[in-house]
Amino acid sequence: MRNYLIIGGSSGIGEAITQQLNAEGHRVYATYCKHLQQDRENISYHRMDVMEDTLDLSFLPETIDGFVYCVGNILLKPFHRIGVDDFQKDYQLQVLGAVKILQQLLPNLKNAVQPAVVMFSTVAVQTGFTFHSLVSASKGAIEGLTRALAAEWTPKIRVNCIAPSITNTPLASSLLNTPEKIEATAQRHPMKKIGAPEDLAAMACFLLSDSAQWMTGQVLHVDGGMSSIR
Repeated sequence: MRNYLIIGGSSGIGEAITQQLNAEGHRVYATYCKHLQQDRENISYHRMDVMEDTLDLSFLPETIDGFVYCVGNILLKPFHRIGVDDFQKDYQLQVLGAVKILQQLLPNLKNAVQPAVVMFSTVAVQTGFTFHSLVSASKGAIEGLTRALAAEWTPKIRVNCIAPSITNTPLASSLLNTPEKIEATAQRHPMKKIGAPEDLAAMACFLLSDSAQWMTGQVLHVDGGMSSIR
């Protein structure tokens, strides 16, 4: 049994990762901000708002084998309608939240035998989409952070990133709230379907596992072919 910390582990992709790791027999510490879940065997939920200056990780054991940062936000607007404060808030949520936790968590990760970190980007970083300047700016920073930490922490700690296309989660519900929107979005993907949380969870759990022990500094696209097929 290994110990994993999942930030944003009560909903969407984070919840799917939490459930899969638990099904594999591991101990999961999952955080939530809005979506409260009930503790169950080998899963405990802890409230955390990554926008706060001080984050309490005292509930964690001394050894953490893997960490996943699943906090996200989707605000799609024309660039001229996005304020500087919007960029600052999104960067604080998507990037600085991960930074604050990783700096505190580093000793716990170093105590593990083969620790791994998984973060999330978006297909929009490498494939330009209209109205995606806000999320692309923040997630672009996550991709840079992934590669920098992979270089700095090798060979002890592996750091990888997943870049999905739109996934059917509560976070994306406003974009997928009718059958027509779902079908239109699916048709824009080469595989003609929308990703499920379990698709991303499978990749995250692989990257956390020993099966990926020779992988670090990678940004892996799980996006229905959106980034590479035309």
